[in-house]
Amino acid sequence: MEGYQSFQQLVDHEVSGRDFGIEWRVGRSGLAVMALHGGGIEPGTSEVAREVSKDAHTFYHFDGLKRKNNASLHITSTRFDEPVAQSLAAQSHKVVTVHGCIDGSIDVYLGGLDFSLRADCAKELRNAGFSVGDHPTFQGMQKDNVCNRGQAGMGLQLELSSELRRRLFVSLDRQGRRYPTPLFHALAKALRRVLAQQALRLHGGTPSEYQALRVLTK
Repeated sequence: MEGYQSFQQLVDHEVSGRDFGIEWRVGRSGLAVMALHGGGIEPGTSEVAREVSKDAHTFYHFDGLKRKNNASLHITSTRFDEPVAQSLAAQSHKVVTVHGCIDGSIDVYLGGLDFSLRADCAKELRNAGFSVGDHPTFQGMQKDNVCNRGQAGMGLQLELSSELRRRLFVSLDRQGRRYPTPLFHALAKALRRVLAQQALRLHGGTPSEYQALRVLTK
């Protein structure tokens, strides 16, 4: 899917607060969880990113607000140059991006240049009952992909299949996404465990605030 080529091109044609919105907060873990194509663009990704980040990790989402044709707001991950997103990624040690794809044969496709994090995530998701694989197209291997723009130069890209996203909520429209299913919480819990382990490794696992982080992200 390809919409605008840059954020400047998007704002030349769309109205902030009517067609799109941006929301973020900074966490203390050194990790960022971002939904670049949230809201109506790739429905369900904003909700997952918000729940996974909780109060521990930096959260960002670009919210497609149009009544229809939110796909036109899509800026591909290698060209995504919205200033807040760029700044948050640069301030973070590692970035996890949450996307949606139309494939339905596997629940979660893993990408990004951090192969160790991918392996940890695959193990945790499989243990939680989710199927995991590599997407044939969306692999997040480019250095300029947002998931790899953190200080470590490598991160994690999650592509949630349309079939999985439908099962995470009562429905995928904006109203239905207010009501997550137990599967949504199982997915978020598994991903929080992975990121808690990452944060504890990053900070040595000794300060009391990061021991508290382990509890927070269970």
